[in-house]
Amino acid sequence: MDSTRAIILERLRSAQSTQAGTHGRGGAPAYEAIPREYQHNGSLDNSEHVELFEHRLKEYDAGVYYVAPENISSTIHKILDSRGKQNIVVPSGIPSSWLPEGFTFRIGDGITPKDLDEFDGVLTACTVAIALTGSIILQNSGGQGSRKLTLIPDYHLCIVFADQIVKTVPEAFDRLQPTATLPTTFISGPSATADIEMTRIKGVHGPRFLDVLVVKENIRIGDRDELREPP
Repeated sequence: MDSTRAIILERLRSAQSTQAGTHGRGGAPAYEAIPREYQHNGSLDNSEHVELFEHRLKEYDAGVYYVAPENISSTIHKILDSRGKQNIVVPSGIPSSWLPEGFTFRIGDGITPKDLDEFDGVLTACTVAIALTGSIILQNSGGQGSRKLTLIPDYHLCIVFADQIVKTVPEAFDRLQPTATLPTTFISGPSATADIEMTRIKGVHGPRFLDVLVVKENIRIGDRDELREPP
């Protein structure tokens, strides 16, 4: 037992020394020597990014829509109406031109978690999206808001522009560099977990339902319709 304990402690000291060297003294040689041959840049064009992003989202049971920029408001109307959502919270900075008539939209700044639970859903923009993982990245900034806005309501409608979609995680982190100090949330589909008895439960740590509206100048993807109804 004593020898095993000594080995474990030595490995912990070595790991801590490596981290300290990397961040404090210009980099530990062993850490710097680790090969980093993972894929950094994607080879797909923008339309292929969008296709892959949609495929991943559908694997997560998210709804996917396409729309031209001038039709964002009318399509949001169709999505919210089809979902039966009326009372929607939005972050400050969301473009007013996106918000259709016939629904109640309230700016979420200063709203308590308890009050947020009373809303039908939340509508936000995003910072960047990752096609390979089907992930959407939100930051505490205009049009996206604080983390609680997108964790408490049961439904999330997110607006993603096609040029915000990259293929790989490293590409996404490159785009996040200018705002790296902001609180950041990664979303990959509706909230779900299978930790308990391997039974998939939705809505454990976020919205049970996610719809993504992809804004694209050329709204036709292959030979498919511009508006895809959610599952």
